[in-house]
Amino acid sequence: MNPKDANTITAISALANCNPFSPDRFSMEKEILGRQFEPEESIAWNRRFDSLTSDRPNVIKLTEMSASVVARVRKSVAGGAMIPAELKSAYWDVATYLLLYKHITPVRYEQFHGSERSSGKVVAATWQSFYEEYRQIFDVGGLFPLDMKAAAHLFACLSQVHRAFFNIFDFILGDSLPIARLRAKVWESIFSCDLGRYHRSLYSRMRNLATLVTGPSGTGKELVARAVGMSQYIPFNPGSEAFEAVDETIFFPLNLSALSPTLIESELFGHHRGAFTGAVDDRVGWLEACPSHGAVFLDEIGELDPALQVKLLRVVQERKYCRLGESKEREFKGKIISATNRDLFEEIKAGRFREDFYFRLCSDRIQTPSLREQLDDKPSDLKALALSIAKRLSGDDAEQLVAEALGWIDANLGDDYPWSGNIRELEQCISSYMIRREYVPAKTLRSKANGDAVLAEWLHPVSKCTMTAEDLLRRYCTRVYADLGSYEKTASVLKLDRRTVKAKVDPVLLEEFQVMTSGR
Repeated sequence: MNPKDANTITAISALANCNPFSPDRFSMEKEILGRQFEPEESIAWNRRFDSLTSDRPNVIKLTEMSASVVARVRKSVAGGAMIPAELKSAYWDVATYLLLYKHITPVRYEQFHGSERSSGKVVAATWQSFYEEYRQIFDVGGLFPLDMKAAAHLFACLSQVHRAFFNIFDFILGDSLPIARLRAKVWESIFSCDLGRYHRSLYSRMRNLATLVTGPSGTGKELVARAVGMSQYIPFNPGSEAFEAVDETIFFPLNLSALSPTLIESELFGHHRGAFTGAVDDRVGWLEACPSHGAVFLDEIGELDPALQVKLLRVVQERKYCRLGESKEREFKGKIISATNRDLFEEIKAGRFREDFYFRLCSDRIQTPSLREQLDDKPSDLKALALSIAKRLSGDDAEQLVAEALGWIDANLGDDYPWSGNIRELEQCISSYMIRREYVPAKTLRSKANGDAVLAEWLHPVSKCTMTAEDLLRRYCTRVYADLGSYEKTASVLKLDRRTVKAKVDPVLLEEFQVMTSGR
């Protein structure tokens, strides 16, 4: 093997194993392609806000480069040469990369994974072309297994990569660095930071690790959970030429704050006939309905009753549970994803949340950034996010609606408006503007009486001499910012540096101030 091909294989292998949503991905592409590299507008791989109709030009060039080097290696091996032992794994990575981009990514998501996948013909045809080239590519001196089982597993893993890619693109929008980092974290929650290890062993074990999504209200925690939950490994059966499940049957969301403890228990665990008044039939709970390649999403986990925390701890820890009214143990085979906007450490201190349950929930933790953090890094994201909202609200008239709404926002709210309700508040603003050409922020609705009550409540620990100076500064900065809505104005009033104010403002406490002092 010539040194140039060896270097190309090593470089593409590293690219194939990197997190595609990390900014490092573009740096690696540029290093491999050299002068052929076409500069990107984004800091990291991003679907942008208009759907992609084809692969990025750099991806096309890398796929062509992979095909060329694989063809040269096969020709060389056919002539009697050997793949050096140290390059065997790297060659496998390059060949896998080629199979992904040549056979799977060209297929439209809806046909391969979504609502249009009714007959299964697209999946079967894709598998057949994939398997045919799989045998050709890996038929190099007996170095790689050519059995159908290994090929089916690789096909399932690469199909999962394809599915996860689109789920992350579709659910997590924005081009700021905080959002790029969020997408990268979601990718790692699905595959870990080592794709090779994932393919070898973790594909059947990642479901055992619970994922906890935290962050302020309105920052898309459910969308993050859905991206993770909808992207789990689904086995492929080469005999039937079909996956063992479709996307619509693998995600089970439950909002815990909307149900009583009894209903939560019945929804999750199921019940036996006669377990309680009204239980006239046996009922399958979501823990039982969820398959091994599915996920149960527990939203507002901080609201969960302590008695139920004990029962769920056993599910997360031992993966065992019983239906209500039964003693028969059942096994939970899926993944647990939970979310909260509460500070669970504070809840633990207050005795409302079990510490052992918390540490079982956060084997993997994802923090969603606030909208203000996104806009501080990338102000242009406001227009892009508003456009994605407007498209859902007004269809073809979205561009005009956004232009008008952003003009109103600029004139009435300003560039540094805090957007304390985050994406949810932005959606409310666009909706309100569309209906009545105005938006009244929650802080405008505050009453003086409510404000005085909240002020007295948060200052109460001061009168008892139980608040630290650090906590007092944090609370005071947050309180003033809640009123003024601007880091600059807050810094001016408090005679502090803007960066200090920004560091001290507590997003969870800010939301509490705004909810408690609003007219809602």
